[in-house]
Amino acid sequence: MSQRLTDDEKMTLKTGAFGAVLMVSNADPGVIALFRESFAASGAMADASGVVKEALTSGPLPKLPRDSALEVESVVLPALRRGVEILAEKVPQDVPVYRAVVLAAADRTARAHDGVSPAEAEVIERIRGVLGADATDR
Repeated sequence: MSQRLTDDEKMTLKTGAFGAVLMVSNADPGVIALFRESFAASGAMADASGVVKEALTSGPLPKLPRDSALEVESVVLPALRRGVEILAEKVPQDVPVYRAVVLAAADRTARAHDGVSPAEAEVIERIRGVLGADATDR
């Protein structure tokens, strides 16, 4: 049985998803790449469906730390983990949707400028690990 998500739960999903994109972008920074990466990631999020789409495309943007990669990870990875837990509890059929959207956004971000660097690939694998073993199912 599906349940509606609270605003806080939606923000958790959004913090994880947008934060994953920020982590990948920070792994191989560049001013020119930033625009391409943002555009690529937004396309992946727009492809979401159901509760995940509602959570990622409505309401305010999450406030993510900008000071260091470690600080970003300390907020984003727990949000990703909690996002999967929230969906598993309330809308289990949307867990694969969330995993696929986050990984697609991370991948599109990495590919948006000069292909996937080793640093970006490493970040994507950390994200994949937090999302769970089924994260490769799309």
